[in-house]
Amino acid sequence: MENFDTLIIGGGPAGLMAAIRASSLGQKVAVAEKNHSFGEKLLLSGKGRCNFTNAESNMDTFVSRYGDNGKFLYSAFSKFGPLRTREWFSHIGVKFVEERGKRIFPKEGGSQRVLDALLMQCKKNGVKLMRSTPVTAIKMNNHHIDYVITDNSEYRADKYIIATGGKSYPKTGSTGDGYDFARRAGHTITPLYPSLVPVRTRETWPKLASGCDLRNVRLTVIVGGKKITDRFGEMEFTNFGVSGPIVMELSQYVPDWLKHDDGTKAELEFSLDMKPTLTHEILTKRIERDIWEHSGYGKFSGLVRSLVPAKMMALFLELSDIPADKPTDCMSSKEIGDTVALLKDIRMTVNGLWSFDHAMVTRGGVSLNEVNPSSMMSKICDNLYFAGEVLDLNGPSGGFNLQVCWSTGYVAGSVKE
Repeated sequence: MENFDTLIIGGGPAGLMAAIRASSLGQKVAVAEKNHSFGEKLLLSGKGRCNFTNAESNMDTFVSRYGDNGKFLYSAFSKFGPLRTREWFSHIGVKFVEERGKRIFPKEGGSQRVLDALLMQCKKNGVKLMRSTPVTAIKMNNHHIDYVITDNSEYRADKYIIATGGKSYPKTGSTGDGYDFARRAGHTITPLYPSLVPVRTRETWPKLASGCDLRNVRLTVIVGGKKITDRFGEMEFTNFGVSGPIVMELSQYVPDWLKHDDGTKAELEFSLDMKPTLTHEILTKRIERDIWEHSGYGKFSGLVRSLVPAKMMALFLELSDIPADKPTDCMSSKEIGDTVALLKDIRMTVNGLWSFDHAMVTRGGVSLNEVNPSSMMSKICDNLYFAGEVLDLNGPSGGFNLQVCWSTGYVAGSVKE
């Protein structure tokens, strides 16, 4: 049985960061990765471009992006926060650029450049990188891990770090193994949901505009007839509902909005405003003017073509009660008003999320009440630590979720037993 100071289960961003930190402190470190290659999910980050952190400088604002659980990260961010992350990656040769929304990307090479830099540091520090080595069981002795078992061998360490990721994109190996290990060690796993994921609607008509990308629109969340919040930006229609940046961000709250406090199902709607910068009055006058000045519209379908993207015409005409071939100069004031109302409020009933197969991250995980935020050490098992998505931490897109991996991985690898 081979022995190590630190054994890390999972070779994604959190696991590799933990390995680099622990090995830099002189520890004998091994990373057990069940896939044939490391960082498979990291390679998909940002569609291969790897938005690896965010340049938001106000720490309170940064932490608020993780919701109520964000306060758990203050300690980790004080040790290895967004600024230090950028400095560290620059130091190991990953130059970066800042883009819209303060998103930080590698200047060149994308996700592969980030992964190569991490693996190079591991090799430089003498980390044993064990590919195709799935941990199949952990052996406990009271509140202490004695050793772990893989397909081919057994390994013992003074300290174990679970950095297996969540359940999102299971084809990359994130199949929830870490939750099983954590339960075996006595930990509580909070309810798991796909997050940063497309949303399903009860209505089937979104498929009429499938693939239609919308920019500069507003999506308002309505629960039980009451407005809860809204987002401005980009979205798209799909064969089963809606997707795109503002939808994906809102998806992390959908499980909460879909149920009342007593557990019964709530009515959740999205209201799409196609013209959020225009009031009903201004939009009405503009359409009336355009009908008067552009008699070439001829029919209602021609007017619609001037108001919405071409891919959305069939959907809009389906939702409107006005015949597509009705002459525009015969439209009544009520019909013009109805057209404006539809442009400002297309309602969709949300009935769930798409699966973990298409989720960027997992909501839920190892309960933060059972983990020390200053060390990532288990409060239940005396030689167990956690890092990354396996924890009950998730944020919006924009570099926030990878920052959790870097920060918690660094802290988990820092404590020398």
